[in-house]
Amino acid sequence: MKTNIEAHWRANVRLMLGLLAIWAVVSFGFGILLADWLDQFRLGGYKLGFWFSQQGSILTFVVLIFVYAWRMGRIDATYDSEEKEDVIVGLDDRDAS
Repeated sequence: MKTNIEAHWRANVRLMLGLLAIWAVVSFGFGILLADWLDQFRLGGYKLGFWFSQQGSILTFVVLIFVYAWRMGRIDATYDSEEKEDVIVGLDDRDAS
């Protein structure tokens, strides 16, 4: 049981670190460090560096939220840690009447 919980937590941390790395590259890398170089390209009439600074990092963050939710659902299913319905101990059909 404990190894299953540890494996679930390792998968969760690995997913979070991967998604945070993507977010850091997009927001800090593309929006700040590479903004001047990206400005030679245009997207929708705007310089690409400016677009990543203003819109791209936010849109990427929103997409990463959905990716996290989807992947965590799969990780939970893999390690059988999905939320289960509350069970009242000691209550069966005979006691409910």
